[in-house]
Amino acid sequence: MMNQDILTKMKSRLLEEKVRLEQDLSDIGKKDAYHPGHFKPTFPESGGNSEDDNAIEVTAYADELSLGAKLESELRDVLNALLAMEKDTYGVCKYCQKEIDLKRLEARPTSSACIACKKTLTQEL
Repeated sequence: MMNQDILTKMKSRLLEEKVRLEQDLSDIGKKDAYHPGHFKPTFPESGGNSEDDNAIEVTAYADELSLGAKLESELRDVLNALLAMEKDTYGVCKYCQKEIDLKRLEARPTSSACIACKKTLTQEL
């Protein structure tokens, strides 16, 4: 089991990351009232009506949709890691139930799989 000092440190990092991700998501849009946990990017309005202006707006919106999906995924990982801490399962591989190496967790605090299981999974894909 992980000692309390390490857990406290990891929780602090995860909470900071949660705040950052929520801020980044709110910078590109607003919370989706119909889909909890999701954000809707705001469609950029340049004020112009030319084909070039419209193309720029659509491209910017598509970029924000992609970025929003990535940020939402990262936020879900952070929330899942925090939930695992509450359940006392943080730092335990969800596949083999062995402890995840501390160096892996320090590099990626949201890790839910040990290196061996992650390698196996990525080879299967």
